Amino acid sequence: MALRSGQVQRMDATGQSVSTLEGLPESYVLSQGGYFDITLDPKFATNQRIYLSLAHGTPEANGTRIVRGTLNGSRVENLTPIFTVSPLKDTPVHYGGKMQFLPDGTLAMTTGDGFEYREAAQDTFNLMGKVIRINSDGSIPMDNPFADGGQGHPAVWSYGHRNPQGLVFDPDTGELYSHEHGAKGGDELNRIIPGANYGWPAVTKGVNYSGAYISPLRTAPGVEEPLIFWDPSIGASGLALYQGDAFPQWQGALFVGTLVDSDVRKLTFVGDSVSEEILFAEIGERIRDVRVGPDGMLYILTDSDQGRVIRVVPDDLSNAAASSDQEN
Repeated sequence: MALRSGQVQRMDATGQSVSTLEGLPESYVLSQGGYFDITLDPKFATNQRIYLSLAHGTPEANGTRIVRGTLNGSRVENLTPIFTVSPLKDTPVHYGGKMQFLPDGTLAMTTGDGFEYREAAQDTFNLMGKVIRINSDGSIPMDNPFADGGQGHPAVWSYGHRNPQGLVFDPDTGELYSHEHGAKGGDELNRIIPGANYGWPAVTKGVNYSGAYISPLRTAPGVEEPLIFWDPSIGASGLALYQGDAFPQWQGALFVGTLVDSDVRKLTFVGDSVSEEILFAEIGERIRDVRVGPDGMLYILTDSDQGRVIRVVPDDLSNAAASSDQEN
């Protein structure tokens, strides 16, 4: 579990034994900057590789970076930066940083628009406001949509994003999904298509926090429509696809945490539409992340100075907050 403050904590299946990994890189920790995500190599059982996304740099020049290392006990060795978003920026916000390995072994990651640089999301040569796709060593796959560099940066997989905070792949359908923070009233869930434009900021269903228009366009030809959007915004955070055995009624559903509404949204695809159900509002805390464990249980990370990891078990869904948890 990666903490924004620049630590990674490791716990056992009961949530009782916690250790802090050593040998990790320093991060730029300010506002939204810090550690963002951690993921295991698809061949982790044999190579013990882990990947960490974080804010790198200084107040004047910072950006989202991916580092790779080898886990040896509680220490990370052979730490190597493999990708850094460019250009660097001078704002400590809108980093993205969510990672997802794809079936071919490539790694996708979301990047934010830096808030003050929102026009960069429409610039295919700029890596801000994108979903990028790289090989596990940081090199660029030859089948990326702009791989030849003629019409965009070779690492770009999709563009026109504001601040994507969730990324998940469905192996049954072959679809990659992401959700992002819009401006006021513009949070959305998208199906990510290689080379596609998702609009921001030229096309958006949100407005500035002041209420002023960002763009008069809510839709436009050539711009992908969200599968669902939230108005008012929910502060979407974390994205999980359920494929476990513990909750058979949840098979194929997506779970989204909310920072604004302090609940979890269960999204189910019904034909071409998405149905939504609100769960776990009784927790009463901002939700930072949602994951599915190898045991088929749902794990919820709350967002506060005394944040908790909450394990949802099928024995008592109505009392999720009282199930096995670990305070940080």
